[in-house]
Amino acid sequence: MKNPVFICGLPGIGLVGKLAAEHIIKEAKGALVAVLYSPSFPHHVIMRKNGTMRMLKNKFFLVRNNGRDILILVGDVQAMTPEAQYEITGKILDYIQPKGCREIITLGGYGTGKIIPAPRVLGSAISKKFVACYKKYGVIFGETKGAIIGAAGLIPMLARLRGMKAVCLMGETHGAYADPKSAQSIVLILNKILGLNVGIGKLEERAKASERFMKNIEDEAKKQMNYLSKGDDLSYIR
Repeated sequence: MKNPVFICGLPGIGLVGKLAAEHIIKEAKGALVAVLYSPSFPHHVIMRKNGTMRMLKNKFFLVRNNGRDILILVGDVQAMTPEAQYEITGKILDYIQPKGCREIITLGGYGTGKIIPAPRVLGSAISKKFVACYKKYGVIFGETKGAIIGAAGLIPMLARLRGMKAVCLMGETHGAYADPKSAQSIVLILNKILGLNVGIGKLEERAKASERFMKNIEDEAKKQMNYLSKGDDLSYIR
């Protein structure tokens, strides 16, 4: 691979990172190059529509991009225990480091508990030196708080011990549902950082469908609240 960068988009808050990474793979025609299985994944298998079954897994895809290759990790699940998170993260780094990956970008969602009309991309880097590297692309630093749970935070910090450059990019999201609009924001930022030209049309379609779904839920909730507020005879409600 030529000057490769590693992107991790495993399931997390709002599925933001997973949606963004899978969208890039599909639009940029990424090729499957490796599969990761682990006994630390949940102990079930996925039944397919064709009558077969498959194991839970994480998958590595390679995207060729103007002389700078992109290795992208996506998957069904993350490890279930803290010990397994460390073990699997070590295996991931063991796989990508010999291939020349010196830059790591993990993707995730930053839960706000409210609907964000125009989600921003927030960042947390492994050092102040790298904050400046990504800030110029529109990533906002210094406004996050709390913890990054799982691979999105652990991969960058363990990569730091190996002398690698790493940052976590988080799209603002409600957190209670899959958020393709937040994934759009991530993809647009990655286009700038990596010199990609990935369209977001299909994500926009999914975002509009998601917005309609959430609006219907809100409208129904308002109707229920209005009904209850007028129901003087509903003495059973406490």
